[in-house]
Amino acid sequence: MVPKIIFEDQHILVVYKPEGMAVETAKITETDLISYLKNYLSEKQGQTGKVPYLSMIHRLDQPVEGLLVFAKTPFAAKELSRQVQNNQIKKRYLAAVSIDREANEKLVCNDAKNTKTEENAGQLLEDYLLKDGKTNTSKVVAKETKGAKKAVLFYKLASVRKQDGIAVAEIELITGRHHQIRVQMAHAGMPLLGDLKYGDEASLEKSKRLQVKQVALCAYQLEFFHPKTGKPLLFQVEPGKEIIKIEK
Repeated sequence: MVPKIIFEDQHILVVYKPEGMAVETAKITETDLISYLKNYLSEKQGQTGKVPYLSMIHRLDQPVEGLLVFAKTPFAAKELSRQVQNNQIKKRYLAAVSIDREANEKLVCNDAKNTKTEENAGQLLEDYLLKDGKTNTSKVVAKETKGAKKAVLFYKLASVRKQDGIAVAEIELITGRHHQIRVQMAHAGMPLLGDLKYGDEASLEKSKRLQVKQVALCAYQLEFFHPKTGKPLLFQVEPGKEIIKIEK
């Protein structure tokens, strides 16, 4: 699957990144998103051989699919980076998570497929994460731990499949830490399906049974202000994985 240009003007590019594609990589044999987009811009501008300006504003882990915005000018890069710093770029995700027996007991059943939970009103997760560069992992630690960074996200369970012990969670990222959603949701007892790094025995078994081979996470909604006009922009995509889609 190849990336898809969702929106483009002279200032920005909004792109859908498929799962499994790195945003950037040092591997010569592997096409990453930035290289793909620079080639696209070069061919479009008829400037083959000349590297066009393209600035990465935020990123997604390689296994994760979803929306990203890139700046095509230094001015746009500066303004979008300012929005990141001021938490004005809203990033919302859909994730298929494993729920345990205790969580199941909280469910108030409406029908066989969709159930409502106490978390449907929404819940804030606030932790402190410490990144281990050697293993490329992060973990929840005490606030006082040296190097720990505050991580905050808001989530609610949009739909639950009790028979499978899984749910689709809607997540809004407040901070942007390394592997944040994966680490915090796992720590809260709701590891993402397909997550080999942070999954537990139950989630890995469900992933194998349901043939979920990549982290079941999609950055499905992106909201920010146009760097030049200031106009509010909202983009949304449907997840490629059926397991992530909210049952109607």
